[in-house]
Amino acid sequence: MKKVLLKIGGMTCSACSSGLEKYLNKQDGVVRANVNLVMNNASIEYDDKKLSLKDIEKFVDKAGFESLGIDNLKKEERKKSGEKINLILTSIFSIAILYVSMAHMIGLPDIPFLSMMEHPLNYAVSLLVLTTVILGLGYNILKNGIKNLIHGTPNMDTLVTIGVFASFIYSVYETVQIFLGDTSFVHSLYYESAAIVIFFIRIGKYVEGINTDKTKEAIQELMTITPNSAVIERDGKELTVTLDEIEKDDIVICKPGEKVAVDGAVVYGISHINESFITGESMPVKVEVGSKVIAGSINYEGAIKYKAEKIGRESTVSEIVRMVVEATNTKAPISKLADKVSSVFVPIVIAIAIITFFVWLIIGKNFAVALNYFVTVLVVACPCSLGLATPLAIVIASGVCSQKGILVKNSESLENAHKVKTIIFDKTGTLTKGTLSFSKMYNYSELSDDDILKIIAGVEKKSEHPIAKAIVEEAEKRNIDFDEVKEFKAISGQGVFAVVENYDVLIGNKRLMDANNISVNESDFDELVNDGNSILYVSLNNKVVALIGVKDVVKENVSEVISSLKKKNINVVMLTGDNEVTAKKIAETVGIETVIANVMPSQKAEYVEKFKKDGLVMMCGDGINDSVSLVKADIGVSVSSGTDIAMDSAQVVIMNDNLDRINDLIRISFKTIRNISGNLFWAFFYNICMIPIAMGVFVGLGVSMNPMLAALAMVFSSLFVVLNALRLRVVK
Repeated sequence: MKKVLLKIGGMTCSACSSGLEKYLNKQDGVVRANVNLVMNNASIEYDDKKLSLKDIEKFVDKAGFESLGIDNLKKEERKKSGEKINLILTSIFSIAILYVSMAHMIGLPDIPFLSMMEHPLNYAVSLLVLTTVILGLGYNILKNGIKNLIHGTPNMDTLVTIGVFASFIYSVYETVQIFLGDTSFVHSLYYESAAIVIFFIRIGKYVEGINTDKTKEAIQELMTITPNSAVIERDGKELTVTLDEIEKDDIVICKPGEKVAVDGAVVYGISHINESFITGESMPVKVEVGSKVIAGSINYEGAIKYKAEKIGRESTVSEIVRMVVEATNTKAPISKLADKVSSVFVPIVIAIAIITFFVWLIIGKNFAVALNYFVTVLVVACPCSLGLATPLAIVIASGVCSQKGILVKNSESLENAHKVKTIIFDKTGTLTKGTLSFSKMYNYSELSDDDILKIIAGVEKKSEHPIAKAIVEEAEKRNIDFDEVKEFKAISGQGVFAVVENYDVLIGNKRLMDANNISVNESDFDELVNDGNSILYVSLNNKVVALIGVKDVVKENVSEVISSLKKKNINVVMLTGDNEVTAKKIAETVGIETVIANVMPSQKAEYVEKFKKDGLVMMCGDGINDSVSLVKADIGVSVSSGTDIAMDSAQVVIMNDNLDRINDLIRISFKTIRNISGNLFWAFFYNICMIPIAMGVFVGLGVSMNPMLAALAMVFSSLFVVLNALRLRVVK
């Protein structure tokens, strides 16, 4: 199986995107196709044993659209100059045609040789010429309308095209009659209707294009955050190269104020870097030898060198873009209603217009009146507003999430996040930091705590054990210099022996003390264990001088996050494989009442299924043991410090390990769905109100509409949906 993201040309409304999507999904060898109207692309998964990329592109062409090749998602500048010139010319000719046809109606002076009453033929021919020019300027609209009608995927342009040509052809017929001598036809010309409809549609498309482009910025700007070039070390020389020339294991130099070019690991130097674009956190992060750096991060102070590890499509930025785009290319359940309606909307409108035309003829009105209602119905209908309601909001919301460090892989998760009834948290690495930290020391000697740390930190620095690392970090935090270690020996399963200054040092567990016949203090041991600590005994010259506790500590602001979730009436559960004493202690600290401990990985998924009976379940974890439960949950959330398999299994990835992003996700989800629901309501409401008016149902009450007003109303309907969706960009 292969997956490709194609840039699509020729799509103008939801009927286009839904029609193309249906056509592609019917083709043998196409596994799944999702067409995105806002991004103008199609995500297509296909069997590469049956089809090639050229075959896929041929399908797109046969459906009446154009494949513009692989969509690399790079930021593109709109070709505004040509569009502006077209719009300016259309405006000039539209004003001219309005003046010629209506000046006498509003008391403006006639152009003498174009007077409707005195020179009817000149009048008709001038309108014909002006309208022909405007139709030429609206060539793309008319071409798309005809093309999509021929291919069986009628869209908004099709409605406009039928209406415009109906008005134009009938007006040409009347012009011929005027030429033959019957000047009475001059009173029922519809040239201005055809022309002004094109004018309003052109304005609408121009403004809509500018606004919908804004919805892509959050995604496309991700592709521009990396620098164009970088300095690398090769053969003892510094070379300036493009990003494409950087190879894995190259040593890249990053000076203060510069951006990190590719993902890598620091091999020289200390600095602080800004990763806010990827994590959503503005606080600079300290990096030193061994620290990971992400492409696009800004180096603040010191020069660093780092080894290139992930380049090109493997980089974090590329992965983020891929996940965000895939999210916008998936269909949220709420969009299914709009898709179904859009797919049948245009044929129904055409049928209504035809029925309206014949009804007015049957009740005795002349052809011109019936044609006027026919055109008005076609023009006023707005499938665009229906089609844009969901994809616009999803694209914008996905961009907002990515800016906050929340990567949502599918739109269904974005839609459902605010409906969650239960959130299940793994403990280690999710609620806690997942790394041991110095907790407490009981000092039984005349030495100060710092003196003891000075002795043992030098010893522990030679060990790779997680507990040893916690001791070393505590000493560094206190700015304690390490004593020189004269002799060092690791004792498997027990601890270490070393000689420091005049001391024989033993550091380890109770078995190490027992093996050397050294007595220990049991009371303090029990207190540390009950508090969730791992225990380290320190003996100097065969006498215990200290008892040290190290433990996994709770992440910052977890208590506030849990409290906020509970205020939303969400049931919060801790599900962990750790022992019950430690689990309950952590749960008590953060405010979780429901604790399920001593759980095997396979059992975690079973508990997720049980909680799903009470409503939607979100599972938040970070380890391999969480991967099955992340898939089983309605929404799986992984923190970015988690394992690759956990992040692959999850539908949502939190890039900065800040669990408060779950609250952000729920809030964005709620506002997105409210926005979509509002858009759909107003789109349906608009069409329900406007189509009967356009049909002339309320003409007896003095309420009617002509094609020009219909075009203006349709433009405002689409713009309302676009502008309403853009409000999501300011979600806090």
